[in-house]
Amino acid sequence: MPRITTPFAAQSTAADVIAGVDLTGKRAVVTGGSSGIGQETARALASAGAEVTLAVRSADAGERAAADIRATTGRDDVRVAHVDLADRSTVDAFTTGWTGPLHILVNNAGIMALPELARTPEGWEAQFAVNHLGHAALTLGMHEALTTAQGARLVVVSSSAHQQSPVVFDDVHFASRPYEAWSAYGQSKTATVLFMVAVAKKWAADGVTANALHPGGIMTNLQRHLDDMQLRFVGAVDEQGNRLEVPPGWKTPQQGAATSVLLAASPLVDGVTGRYFEDCNEAVVIAERADGMSGVLPYALDANDADRLWDETARLLRS
Repeated sequence: MPRITTPFAAQSTAADVIAGVDLTGKRAVVTGGSSGIGQETARALASAGAEVTLAVRSADAGERAAADIRATTGRDDVRVAHVDLADRSTVDAFTTGWTGPLHILVNNAGIMALPELARTPEGWEAQFAVNHLGHAALTLGMHEALTTAQGARLVVVSSSAHQQSPVVFDDVHFASRPYEAWSAYGQSKTATVLFMVAVAKKWAADGVTANALHPGGIMTNLQRHLDDMQLRFVGAVDEQGNRLEVPPGWKTPQQGAATSVLLAASPLVDGVTGRYFEDCNEAVVIAERADGMSGVLPYALDANDADRLWDETARLLRS
């Protein structure tokens, strides 16, 4: 299959990508829409006429973000719903309470590099639980709404950190192997891509397209668990130890949201499914990890592993 390219690039913004797109009558859900690239993704979709729901863990933060989006877009149909991806009861309440079609689902929320092993009440490793399982439960719960939309788009925000680890099926939740923060994060992000691959295949007949993306490096709340040494290593603080709003080579939240918005709304990717994007273009499949910031490793797109993850996800969510 030919690689998908667009006129947009790393420095393009969500506003650039959404320009001229009309989403009137469309309904969108963005997880983690209370800050960072989630908020900017929601803002762009609302600016194009979509009815947007921010699915967020903190209702107060969500309401502040929604008020800001309403003020900048002139839209009054920006809503807030409580969804804690680590708490299946909130996910179930949201999906069972939804009525009508859903045209765009952006699985954007996430947690990164927890310094200590944390588990959910089910005993699941927290990053795998939030980044993958919570979003999987949400996506599966919205299947009927996505199908009803007749041409819905699922957008999965993954990361170049998938290069840190494949899904270790024999010990997903670090029951026997030593916990390592970045391996756990990388595994969870590989899982999000594999789940997208499975959805793209299994729901093609339902008219649902699914694509994943790496948004780039963006300084947001996602880095809240990084210590000073880690922040200095990635160039996120200056020589005096001050945190930089936009470190050199990183993106603004508006630029970081561009690829999500492209996959959620642009006619340039109509019908495209089962792909992994970065900088508003399909990423190159690489044989092995190089700079750790670009490209997608084959194991994240492996169809057999995607099926295996689909089955394991279903088993876990039934438990």
